[in-house]
Amino acid sequence: MLIKKQLIICCCLLGLAAGDLRAGPMRDTLLPPSVHHFNGVVLLADSGKVWYEKASGYRDYRTGEPLQATDVFELASVTKQFTAMVILLLKEEGLLQLDDPIEKYVTVPWKGIAIRHLLTHTSGLPDYQALMDRYWDKTKVAGNEDILAYLNRFVPPVRFAPGEKYEYSNTGYVLLASIAEKAAGKDFIALSRERIFVPLGMTDTDIRTVPERRQHPRLAKGHIYVKERQLHLPADSFPSSNYTLWLGNRKGPGRISSTLQDLLKWDQALYSNRLVSAATLAEAFSPMHLNDGSLSPYGFGWDLEAHPVLGRIVRHNGDNPGYKTQIIRCLDTRQTIIILCNNAFDKFDVFVREILNTVAYAYRQKRGDKL
Repeated sequence: MLIKKQLIICCCLLGLAAGDLRAGPMRDTLLPPSVHHFNGVVLLADSGKVWYEKASGYRDYRTGEPLQATDVFELASVTKQFTAMVILLLKEEGLLQLDDPIEKYVTVPWKGIAIRHLLTHTSGLPDYQALMDRYWDKTKVAGNEDILAYLNRFVPPVRFAPGEKYEYSNTGYVLLASIAEKAAGKDFIALSRERIFVPLGMTDTDIRTVPERRQHPRLAKGHIYVKERQLHLPADSFPSSNYTLWLGNRKGPGRISSTLQDLLKWDQALYSNRLVSAATLAEAFSPMHLNDGSLSPYGFGWDLEAHPVLGRIVRHNGDNPGYKTQIIRCLDTRQTIIILCNNAFDKFDVFVREILNTVAYAYRQKRGDKL
């Protein structure tokens, strides 16, 4: 069992009583969530074995329908690790190389950018969303071809030379999906299904359109808290969410929706050679060498960290209107943390840190450390 202090921290954050925590998936009675409480699902696993699985709050605040641990959430930028994997699969098939110039596959107004730069956010490309927000007819739904057309039409300047530094850019992952389509001669959604989702048995995972998401019977609807009304309202009722509608056909930087269970299948597959070789995975989880010889904190679709107890960590967050998501994989200790939130929880980052601390304490106790 975890030490009591960490139990209390974790349980309070999840809205539980400390006495409810026990080995195995959680089946306790949920307390009603408030504006201060996390609304979502959490899974903790050790070497693929789930020791904590919990749903807390509502699938839909309007109806009071409770969340289930098997519900489907928008992953937002957690999608990027899957986009990167499609590229790595095509690389192993010999259909592209990571140091290929991107203009070999797509028409762009810039030179000197390689696929590797896109994967690691070191391309210097500006984010496409501001450009589309300014010029796109929002009565229409844009996809990758439209984004590429506008990048070529308006030619936003690069922010720095390729490889000079790390700066997160969704544009790179739009281009990666389009490059994959050109290299494989197949739609990116079909590639994702055929190369990843179906082989891994991720039956609840897909790149869904807005109508497909809305019609899904187990969709955890995204919500935003309105302080003046003291209510959580559907995220898609706010103007700030509109980009998810008029950019609803984009592929690469977001749009995957999934479940805890499917993400654990994904996590476990990355400890094997089921998708790509160990050498390719090692490269994906390695920092990018910048032009000046320094190292970037990002691999191929993964943030890279070192933890004093849990060792090497690869992780990624996602943030869409009404959703916050996180997957944390501890490569040395085989701990997995998956957190999917559908109420834009304002203490989400604190919540994630405390759960990571709890997992570290649990691992130390398992190891027999004096605490």
